[in-house]
Amino acid sequence: MPRILIVEDEDIIRSAVRKLLQHAGYEVADASSVEEAEQNHEPDQFDLIISDLRLPGAAGTELINRAPNTPVLIMTSYASLRSAVDSMKMGAVEYIAKPFDHDEMLAAVENILARKPSGQNTGGEPAATAEIPESSDPANIMFGDCEPMQRVFILIRKVAPTETTVLIQGESGTGKELAARALHLMSPRATKPLISVNCAAIPESLIESELFGHEKGAFTGAVSARTGLIEAADGGSLFLDEIGELPAEAQARLLRVLQESEIRKVGSTQSRKVNVRMIAATHRNLKAMTRTGEFREDLYYRLNVMQIRIPPLRERHSDILGLARRFLKRQGEKMGKPNLNLSPEAMRALERHRWPGNVRELENAIERATILSDGDVISPALLDLDSEGGDEYIPETLVAGNHEQTRTREADSANDLSLEDYFQHFVLENQDRMSETELAQKLGISRKSLWERRQRLGIPRKKPSGN
Repeated sequence: MPRILIVEDEDIIRSAVRKLLQHAGYEVADASSVEEAEQNHEPDQFDLIISDLRLPGAAGTELINRAPNTPVLIMTSYASLRSAVDSMKMGAVEYIAKPFDHDEMLAAVENILARKPSGQNTGGEPAATAEIPESSDPANIMFGDCEPMQRVFILIRKVAPTETTVLIQGESGTGKELAARALHLMSPRATKPLISVNCAAIPESLIESELFGHEKGAFTGAVSARTGLIEAADGGSLFLDEIGELPAEAQARLLRVLQESEIRKVGSTQSRKVNVRMIAATHRNLKAMTRTGEFREDLYYRLNVMQIRIPPLRERHSDILGLARRFLKRQGEKMGKPNLNLSPEAMRALERHRWPGNVRELENAIERATILSDGDVISPALLDLDSEGGDEYIPETLVAGNHEQTRTREADSANDLSLEDYFQHFVLENQDRMSETELAQKLGISRKSLWERRQRLGIPRKKPSGN
């Protein structure tokens, strides 16, 4: 049984990761700092160390030096993404951003342990010898028994071993990042890093610096040179999520990476070659955006060599209950309620719901019901689907990806505004004259919450007009 050491100073996160890994069959020990890990354990005697980047005392990256024979997986928040990239340069085998999906964590752990050389195995068991571990198969990373998802799995298996650029299309919450992870783990680059970048979450003023890096003094605040995320992915894969939000200047620079396989840091006159497999994803209609000038046509055709479309949950009706049971089992084990079941009425409610937020919305509904349940049966009331606006009509003009929407809301309730309706109307009416910060302040939410709701409802950010 593989032995894993968790080093994390936040009790809740440490406990959650420990339970997740124990339920997956691993032997787990934990500590709240590097010093405690060395005092109570022998870090070099574990098969894997999972450590937070920022810890009291020594940083998590110090474990790379103190346990040179053990792979280290770094956990980090997005705010520390640059440091996470630096940690990979120091020798960390991979990083994972908080908050992370449980499947994402388990897939990362399984992949690291599967590719660990037998000479470094310290747990007394033979290391996996398969070049592509079974856990890397998309059917083990994503759930889907329906025919549309089976076609997705077949396509991923065919495309993954190649060097082809892939464009993953699908609505928010469908699992595009899991598809990108499967593409990477089944490729010859699986032992190299997969760097994931959410283009919509990075301020436009910093996107070029984040992707391409910068030289010292390139702009105000650039007190030292920085490695860009593309360079950090050298030899591995780069996943650009929500690529439709990439500013025009960054689009031009990215096109050069795809054409010439080279990058140039901001403020530098020298270019350097990089070997990166590009995977992009979007919920928007990029081809339509090329007609309006929002997205470069030449970049679109460079990215759209192979396209994988992840179907929305409303097209995967036979998967809904399977996904729900999977999420219920996971949440029940996590919260000490292993005997939870869905009532027949709850199952019918799940099947009737439209799921505009797709798989992510379903997972959130199950988590909410698990928290609220007092017994072993989940009722429709605990799922609370109506309050999420699941049956509300979202006009096609509000969805940048032009995905088909079916009107299911009754005419006599069409004038009732839900909170989500209000959010949509307010943002669309005011985004031309307000910044993202001002919009968030007026709505009484954070910029991050504003961005997340935009993603869930398919409301793109207003592009600033350039002269």
